[in-house]
Amino acid sequence: MNNRDNTQPDTINKVQNTTNMTSSVSEAGPLISVITITYNAAPVIRPTLESLNAQTFRNFEHLVIDGASKDDTVSIVNGMCPDSIVRSEPDRGLYDAMNKGLRAAKGKYLLFLNAGDALHAPDTLQRYADAAYLNRNNTPNADSRQRYADIIYGDTIVVDSARNFVKPRHLSVPERLTFRSFANGMLVCHQAFMVRRDLAPEYDLHYRFSADYEWTIRCLKTADSDRNVNLHAVAIDYLSDGLTDKNHRASLKERFRIMCRYYGTIPTLLRHIRFLLRHLKNK
Repeated sequence: MNNRDNTQPDTINKVQNTTNMTSSVSEAGPLISVITITYNAAPVIRPTLESLNAQTFRNFEHLVIDGASKDDTVSIVNGMCPDSIVRSEPDRGLYDAMNKGLRAAKGKYLLFLNAGDALHAPDTLQRYADAAYLNRNNTPNADSRQRYADIIYGDTIVVDSARNFVKPRHLSVPERLTFRSFANGMLVCHQAFMVRRDLAPEYDLHYRFSADYEWTIRCLKTADSDRNVNLHAVAIDYLSDGLTDKNHRASLKERFRIMCRYYGTIPTLLRHIRFLLRHLKNK
């Protein structure tokens, strides 16, 4: 769940609060960088932090990129997760903050976990970590692409503010994830999509509402689909606030333009027509 307007302006005063990681992260660096973007997220951030504290796998770092919140977001993070790396300063919106997190990350893999959303179970990061190693028996000098998965992805369920199950996510995770998969929409929730950091580009700030969709497409285009691993498990609890996103229509229009860019205008139009016909038929 995104807890800020993507058009949040820059301001003059900047505050930075950065703490060091403890020995829970190996000397060689963390396997996973979990990145949480926040802005005035005090009402929803606790379940996110609780899910991280509950993880049995500890070789990860947690970065909180905060947009100079005016509430208690930063103090809550510092109190509940004192080992988290917190950077609090004004930014140019959600995707600018994501780029800051991406640049600061030290892990081999990136996983963006929004404020209000949570890792589904205490062994979720362990599942990601186990899936990351394609061949543990390779020598340390073996090519990284021989040893590690490119992208690891899982399922998502929707929960309410009381953390009760509401429904499965409306799009189904494909058995095999390829660049072509996202021609049918964002089949994997952004929060359940873990990618190797060396394959991940920065978010394109020309897109105001759907840069995450465009980013995942570019990750998939770079990745080797044979090295993309399906967890076959629910990875993320996605918080639904029960309200319609005020930018929903603009996001859909922007997503349509992205589809046309990567998958062609005519094929994209035909897919949307078929979707509309199925929708009308099932009404």
